[in-house]
Amino acid sequence: MTASFPIEREDDQSATEIRRVRVTRYVTPLREGGSLPAIVEADDLGTYVLKFRGAGQGTKVLIAELLAGEIGRALGLPIPEIVFAELDPILGRSEPDPEIQELIERSGGLNLAMDYLPGSFGFDALAVKEIDPDLAAAIVWFDAYLTNVDRTVRNTNMLLWHGKIWLIDNGAALFAQYSGPDFPTRAQSRFSQIREHVLLPYAADIRGADERLSARLSPEILSDTVDLIPESWLGDEAYPSTAEERAAYARYLIDRLTGPRAFVEEAIDARSRIV
Repeated sequence: MTASFPIEREDDQSATEIRRVRVTRYVTPLREGGSLPAIVEADDLGTYVLKFRGAGQGTKVLIAELLAGEIGRALGLPIPEIVFAELDPILGRSEPDPEIQELIERSGGLNLAMDYLPGSFGFDALAVKEIDPDLAAAIVWFDAYLTNVDRTVRNTNMLLWHGKIWLIDNGAALFAQYSGPDFPTRAQSRFSQIREHVLLPYAADIRGADERLSARLSPEILSDTVDLIPESWLGDEAYPSTAEERAAYARYLIDRLTGPRAFVEEAIDARSRIV
């Protein structure tokens, strides 16, 4: 089994509209994560992994998942399709588990879901005969750029499906957003946590990945991606308005790509220390 790169987008690199679906059936919970995501069916006959807006982490996790997922897809990285999922809280009435019932009732409205990959299994380096070093470098760069504290040996947040690596559960990215309106000032952080990345030992040319991938993320693409955030997911009281809250995300993402990119040097240094 091999894992190759890149997966090319068929459309241009600009952000596109996110499809909307309506959840028609709650199938089963996925108890691996603390937010209790679930497999659901929707009115387009698709099956999805639903992330609830009413989970303990709130909508900021959904924002991180949306932004990271769509930026990753713009880069050609293997990320399942993201959709907005409308959830009627009445679906919770048929659930015997009171915890799940309460979660569904708290999550009425617009949630986020990712395409379900049936038959996939968690990433294990021992199960992959060869990991493409360009793919590994691209994923390391991507997670360093977006400050994703997951993707470690303890929690890889990657699946193997049809012989390829797929990136899931990007909600731990952009942790600076929890620091309030001044979080764009942290855009030049080095992100030392990249040293724990599960793919770092396989990453070949991180500087080459930086040159290739940073060129694909123009300020327009990043601003358009931020514009995808539903208005109902915003409203942090620390911001004077949702417009200023949205602008903070765009500023952070754009400024983080402004050179010199300290997070790239941090990743290169961390890779050099691996024996």
